[in-house]
Amino acid sequence: MRLGVLDVGSNTVHLLVMDAHRGARPLPAYSYKAELRLADHLQSDQSLSPEGESRLRTFVADALRVAEDKGVEDVLAFATSAIREAVNGEEVLARLQADLGAAVQVLPGRDEARLTFLAVRRWFGWSSGRLLVVDIGGGSLEIASGIDEAPDVAISLPLGAGRLNREWLTGDPPTPEETRELRRYVRAEIARRVGEVARFGPPDHAVATSKTFRQLARITGVAPSSDGLYVRRVLAHDTLTDWAERLVKMTAAERAELPGVSESRAPQLAAGAIVADAAMDLFGVRELELCPWALREGVILERLDGMIEGPDPAAG
Repeated sequence: MRLGVLDVGSNTVHLLVMDAHRGARPLPAYSYKAELRLADHLQSDQSLSPEGESRLRTFVADALRVAEDKGVEDVLAFATSAIREAVNGEEVLARLQADLGAAVQVLPGRDEARLTFLAVRRWFGWSSGRLLVVDIGGGSLEIASGIDEAPDVAISLPLGAGRLNREWLTGDPPTPEETRELRRYVRAEIARRVGEVARFGPPDHAVATSKTFRQLARITGVAPSSDGLYVRRVLAHDTLTDWAERLVKMTAAERAELPGVSESRAPQLAAGAIVADAAMDLFGVRELELCPWALREGVILERLDGMIEGPDPAAG
């Protein structure tokens, strides 16, 4: 069947059309997205501004038309940290459903970590043993660890690259004082939760997902996305530490000149590097392997797992 996943994120709102069947890997068929930067439209009272809501409404209406044109049978729509934290988030989503018929569900941070973990487990398989999965979004950092398909521990922290850049790094480039304060804050927030993960034992395989990690890996020399999904891409901690120190001394324009870094994401890359460096250090991870599957694939996989499509052919 053809399914659509509508991901209302802090930076990007993305409709991914996928051909998916139980027991088979989901295959992407079409992608439609826009960088709405909803987190930037949160006002001082933490409500989503009328302009932010208007932009979201326009995109969702367009996305539903695209889904219909592409033959999508069902759209699974969810919102992450920007809408989750907006004081009027539920009201905004209620209006979208009343006016457009779009049933967008707020996805709790823990579920975001859990579903990303499911996607990573399915991609790498059981031979990976205990997985540690780290994902840096625009508004939050997700961490999950486990030996099965459901993680033993799933954590969401307000340490997204866009959020930290907006709230902590006001200079371009940021001042040394801003950088030190942010580094201290990030490490303290992660350190508080390390014990929850460490008590289950060290990971056999540490994995990263998200655009931030892909860009950080690309500037350290890994293969570009044009080389395909199945090329092994690894981000080494010692190389990342060097780049984290370099990125905070560069302007956003200078970062945008680096390989694989988009102009729109360049401003928040330094904050993302600080978070990535801290997570790898505090969890004792020497390298992270990048996984091409993440939250959207996890949503599809969970939906497929819950489907009843007649008798199981393996049941005899």
